Amino acid sequence: MKLRRVKASEWNWARDTADDLSVMQSVTDILAGVRNDKDQALRAYTAKFDYPDAAEDSFHLRVPAAALEQAWHELPSQLQEAMEAAAKRIRTFHEAQEVVDTAYEGPDGEQLGLVWRPLQRVGVYAPGGRAPYPSTVLMDVIPAQVAGVHEIAMVSPPTKETGLPHSIVLAAAYLTGIKEVYRVGGAQAVAGLAYGTQTIPRVDKIVGPGNIFVATAKRLVSGTVGIDSIAGPSEVFIVADKTADPQHIAADMLAQAEHDVEAGAVCVALSAEIAEAVETALSEQLPRLARRQICEASLERWGCIVIADNMQEALAVVNQSAPEHLELLVENPRAWTPEIYTAGAVFLGPHSPEPVGDYYAGTNHVLPTHGSARFASGLGRHDFLRRMSTVEYQAETLAKHRSHIVLLARAEGLQAHAEAVEVRFQNQDKADRNGSEPDEE
Repeated sequence: MKLRRVKASEWNWARDTADDLSVMQSVTDILAGVRNDKDQALRAYTAKFDYPDAAEDSFHLRVPAAALEQAWHELPSQLQEAMEAAAKRIRTFHEAQEVVDTAYEGPDGEQLGLVWRPLQRVGVYAPGGRAPYPSTVLMDVIPAQVAGVHEIAMVSPPTKETGLPHSIVLAAAYLTGIKEVYRVGGAQAVAGLAYGTQTIPRVDKIVGPGNIFVATAKRLVSGTVGIDSIAGPSEVFIVADKTADPQHIAADMLAQAEHDVEAGAVCVALSAEIAEAVETALSEQLPRLARRQICEASLERWGCIVIADNMQEALAVVNQSAPEHLELLVENPRAWTPEIYTAGAVFLGPHSPEPVGDYYAGTNHVLPTHGSARFASGLGRHDFLRRMSTVEYQAETLAKHRSHIVLLARAEGLQAHAEAVEVRFQNQDKADRNGSEPDEE
């Protein structure tokens, strides 16, 4: 299979991020419908898009606890063991992420600090359309639990066959211990979490990936609630030198390409010989894949081999592109990590393929896409916490700082700000003018 090739000096990784106006209008209408009609709108949209019987009054939005338990117990025991092990590793890694309150005493006796507090209520969106992702349930829920979030609600679209979310998604919810699960998906689910309905209490933050309607809905409700990110198509960049196995490179590119036709897989090769070997390996591996057509379409649209003359040039491509996933299949990969500034997650060496991060290593696979690793990070414990600053002055400290605070307030034309300080010195000023002790306050 022949991939598009470019020189590193000519590389430009730019995704079209323009809004689809028809999607925007549809989502805006759905958000307004749910905001106004609440549960009635949720049932109507669920009946329209997912499960026709949802329009009936007998359709309860909340999934019964018994359905969660049943879904778990119906899993094969080996899959249960794998999910339990993965959940334990995710929890351990996120517990290791430090959260430390800060206390500082200034030179004039002022006591300043930063204290961390968990969000009260979080909503998790679990996709269930083209493919269910129980791993995403674990990646979204467990960090929130580690952070101390008091209430976690999960939404996921019902299947047409059962009227319930996919059983493996329900099983993952049961494993994490969350009990508040609703069978509603799409933009309407985001609206329910953001605005609240008779059945679904509103949340403080929404996390989890979804299709373009879910992503657009999250963007539009951002500010009403917090969101994790606007997830775009997944992507991997693989920097490869002569030590890399072309079969490994091809397999890792295909692992990304099979997500969907918009997924991106790019190899930054340090020679034309590596590029040739990778193309040969892709041609050998593609016919064996069940999702071959998706892979081919993905590679045709967003696959590429970039030829770099050296590692410095290769890493310049990486830092300009800010990929979601970066694999370093090079000699001594750890030595190059200080040169990487914009990547969602970095996988070092031939035995760290990207799927270990997707499922099992313990790091989070909810990562910035579309080049947003330039300014954003992967999901973690800190995303479910907020900081509060604390300020404590004594009378002596305020007296020392008085004149500067008042001058700054008056420079901005905010008289009342200045007076809020000055009023605390009225008695002292009066006493100073009269040459007597101030009155007791």
